[in-house]
Amino acid sequence: MSGELIGARHGLFGASGTGDTSGYGRMIAQVNLPGSSERPFGGYFDEVADELAAGLGRRGIAFDAAVEKIVVYRDEMTIHVTRENLPAVASTMRDEPSLRFELCLGVSGVHYPDEAGRELHAVYPLRSITHNRTARLETTAPDADPHLPTLFRVYPTNDWHERETYDFFGLIFDGHPSLTRIEMPDDWEGHPQRKDYPLGGIPVEYKGATVAPPDQRRSYS
Repeated sequence: MSGELIGARHGLFGASGTGDTSGYGRMIAQVNLPGSSERPFGGYFDEVADELAAGLGRRGIAFDAAVEKIVVYRDEMTIHVTRENLPAVASTMRDEPSLRFELCLGVSGVHYPDEAGRELHAVYPLRSITHNRTARLETTAPDADPHLPTLFRVYPTNDWHERETYDFFGLIFDGHPSLTRIEMPDDWEGHPQRKDYPLGGIPVEYKGATVAPPDQRRSYS
């Protein structure tokens, strides 16, 4: 399995110009994502891939058009799907008797600002209670068009999870019945868990000295 290098991070917090107060400014870490895995995957992963391909075929959807790659890394399976086919893949994972991933544990956003055209990721952990198996779905959207189809009608418990991911990352889940902020105030500007969100803060007085907010302190980058 070859890795996919999408960028490099400088300093402890990846700061550029301001904000890194760690003293690790000369530390450079490559941002490397696992690449596509080759068959055989091992365990039940091959069966899941085969049954997913068969189920999509019965829906008139080509497996190669819906699935970009499958990554098996550290004994966990992640199925990377195109965003337009996300509901069909999720429905197949849920409904096929040989798959029966009845439970989705939510959706987590991830922001990779250096991955051009695929900056925003959404990750869906699935569990089959019937077969005692786990898998993940992952899809992407660009910063310029941060839209994904909602999975609310496939997994209704994703209601609040999609709102949280919208709130913190700015991913817009088309078709969600009430896509509003869930933790930040309705008039809040920006999405606080994105990598490009400013650290912000307020000055703090301590023993007669004033400590500046994090994004105004000296940078070691």
